[in-house]
Formats: sequence, C-alpha cells, structure tokens
Amino acid sequence: MAAAQGRVLVRVVALLAAAALAAAAAGNSAVVSLRELDGREARSSRYAAQMLGERKKSGAARTATTVLELKHHSLTAIPDEPAARDRYLRRLLAADEARANSLQVHDNRPAASTTQSRSAEVPLTSGISFQTLNYVTTIGLGGSSGSANTNLTVIVDTGSDLTWVQCKPCSTCYAQRDPLFDPAGSATYAAVRCNASACADSLKAATGTPGSCATTGGSSEKCYYALAYGDGSFSRGVLATDTLALGGARLDGFVFGCGLSNRGLFGGTAGLMGLGRTELSLVSQTASRYGGAFSYCLPATTSGDASGSLSLGGDASSYRNTTPVAYTRMIADPAQPPFYFLNVTGAAVGGTPVSAAGLGASNVLIDSGTVITRLAPSVYRAVRAEFTRQFGAAGYQAAAGFSILDTCYDLTGHDEVKVPLLTLRLEGGADVTVDAAGMLFVVRKDGSQVCLAMASLSYEDQTPIIGNYQQKNKRVVYDTVGSRLGFADEDCSYVQS
Repeated sequence: MAAAQGRVLVRVVALLAAAALAAAAAGNSAVVSLRELDGREARSSRYAAQMLGERKKSGAARTATTVLELKHHSLTAIPDEPAARDRYLRRLLAADEARANSLQVHDNRPAASTTQSRSAEVPLTSGISFQTLNYVTTIGLGGSSGSANTNLTVIVDTGSDLTWVQCKPCSTCYAQRDPLFDPAGSATYAAVRCNASACADSLKAATGTPGSCATTGGSSEKCYYALAYGDGSFSRGVLATDTLALGGARLDGFVFGCGLSNRGLFGGTAGLMGLGRTELSLVSQTASRYGGAFSYCLPATTSGDASGSLSLGGDASSYRNTTPVAYTRMIADPAQPPFYFLNVTGAAVGGTPVSAAGLGASNVLIDSGTVITRLAPSVYRAVRAEFTRQFGAAGYQAAAGFSILDTCYDLTGHDEVKVPLLTLRLEGGADVTVDAAGMLFVVRKDGSQVCLAMASLSYEDQTPIIGNYQQKNKRVVYDTVGSRLGFADEDCSYVQS
C-alpha cells in the first residue's frame, strides 16, 4: 500500500440468496425466483454443481430484478442489543469511509524463486468470524522441506502490495486467532539486508516509505518497514524472506513483512496478503510461475464451512462460472501504480438505463479491501433516483439513513422483496450486474432499516471504487500481462471438504 488506507469491518446480517434452477423469463423486467439461503448456511457441493450444470445448459440470461426472501437472524460477530449494534455498525462504516478516502491520493515492488507456469487455488472465505467483512485465506509460512510451517489466516487485499504477518517477539500486537509466527522456528527465515533493492525502491513503491536500517543485539544490519493506514492502523517490523506455502505450492525466498508492532482494524487475522501491482506484491513475486494472473470468487454466505476461491495463474479449468468471462481493459494510473483501474461507460438499474455526467469517466478503482462501492455524485444520484423509483413503486416504506448509507427502507413484515439490480457497462461492452446479495445492507436485524449498499463520493473528480460487497458471486479475473480485467457470474459458496 503506497498511501494510508483504512481497514474495514462491516457487518451484514441477512439477504443472502441463490439463483433458482429455472431459466429466467426473457427481457430486462424478468424476475428470478430465489431459494432462501441463510447467512450461516451453505448449500451442498452436489447441489451447487447440479445447479451450475443446469444453468449452463439452460443459458439463462442475467436478469435486472430479483426477489429476495428475508430471514432475520443474528451473526455471532454483531451485538444483539440495538444501541450497541448501532454503534458497532457506525464504527465499521466509518472505517470503510476512511479507507475509501485514503485511496483518493496514492503516492507513488525482488521476486521469489519459481518454476514453470502452473496454477494454485486456495479457499477464500468471509472474514466475519474473524470480525472483518474483508475476505480471508490461509497461508503457510516458514519451515523447510520435511518440517511443518505455521498456518496463518490473512486478509486478501488487491489494494495493498506488501504481505505481512504479526511476528514474535511482538512489542505491540493486536489479538489474533492463530499463533504468532516465530522466525526462530523457521530454518528458511532471513532478514532482508539494507543494501538489497527490496529495502529501498521496492519497499517505497509498496508502502510509500523506503526501508530504514538498524543493527540490534550484535546481529547484522536489517531492513525495517513501516506501513500506515487511513484509519490509524499500522504495521511495523522487519522486512524478511521465507518459504511461503499456498495451495500446495512452496515458494522459496518470498519477501514479506514480519510485523513486530501492529495495531488496527484487522479483526482476529494474522495479517494481510498484498495482491497489488508493484514488485513486492504476491502477484509480482510469483509472476514467473503464475504468469502475473490471478482471480477470485467472493462468497455471499458467511458460513464458516463454505468458501469461494482465490486462484493464482490463468488456468480457467477450476472456475465454476455460469456465464462466459467478459473482459475489459485494465487501466494504469501513473500516479497510483499499485492499483487496478477500469473504465465504466454506462449503467442501468432494474434494466432501465441511467445517464449522468460521471459515466464514461476513466479510472474506476476495483478493490477487494474496500467494502461499500463509492460512485461519483452525479452517478450516485442517478442510480439512487431510479432505484428509489422502482423500489418505492413496490410499496416499500422509506426509513432514516444510516452513516454513509442515505437510502434506507423499513421492510418489517416482508418475507420477500423485489430488488432492482445495478448493471455497470464496462469499456469494450462487458456488463457486470451486482448480485442480489450486494444490493442491500441490513442495519437492523428485524428488517426495519435496510439500506441501498452504495454511497456517494464527496466530489465529482474523486476516484470511484467498486468494493467487495458488490463483487460477491462473481469470478473476477486479473490479467496483469494482458492488461485486462474479466468478470463472470459464479455461485461462490461451496461446502469445504
């Protein structure tokens, strides 16, 4: 991360659904019939495979509206008491706002040893049980051939570059679920020397700050890193190399941050995986093996035994997409080199096109570490107006806004709601329709305050952001060599074997 970026913890309570097996009726006003999916429950792999197979055979079109069946229930990470819940959600949305603001200005990456081009796939799950609505995966760190490594759960973040974990001896550490990584227990751990290229230019590109040098305890000089985030979170420690285990692959000489002083809104995770574009990111360090390509599928379910996937490499055989991958150009911004940008040329709500001055503007950021999508004010007003018109016509009663979310409804007594879906038209003609689970954010678990899960930027010239809440149930493909981003519909919740 080259500039301060906020960490986010937002909580969604309900509104998770799965597409029905039957093909949707033709036309933009078609309604998809949905099975109710509890937020802590996942369908069986067999049912999911059957559903995907039937949808592929049917060739059902993506519809503009859908029906959600509401099941009011609580998730363990959210307080039940209304006042405590209100404070908790406000704090989490404020953290997401801090990250979104920090991404607006980004000042301005050595490679691990690799072999021939292959692919690796690891489970990717909701971090809600770790008290974060970012997505998490498990990596192995340290050890050597024939010895055990340390398994660590980390946040997956395309808006960051340096991968880091909390390490012993930790002077200031937040509470994490996994044991702290102990460099002394790894036969392959080594601190990066100060004269290494990773300590200067690469580290500055990845974090915004070059490494500093110090000698402690009579040991040789070490390179130290310092990362600061937009909400006041930070990680500081030794820049080091070790063996990384990921999806059955072992990557020698992987450069990462061994955090000795860390604080902030990272939930109970052990640290962060950086999937950005500079030299120290996981993508760049493994480019000779995986070709600079990766993809993910973010599950809508928060069930602990269900997962999506993170795939390194361009092999599409593991994808379970139900629509073809449609590509758009990946935009590079010299002022913000670590980030992934694309161009949005149009939008529609419930199949009705909307027009706004901000549509067609370049450099829309796609980020797995920001939760709520931020739109240019003119675009947000147009989207909100059409959503409000269609949702209001269905008779749903308006409710007070909540934090950054200003379009809310009282859905008390409704078991099902008809939800207009937002479709973004990307440069090159690719259409991306937000999944039903990404349209509404449940503030009150009784349904009395449910909000449109999008927000407006403050100014027209700020950078719009497509957050992870609106990427759920999509296969999102990052091809850095081909300079393109791909999108396809995919049910991303599968029971882990």
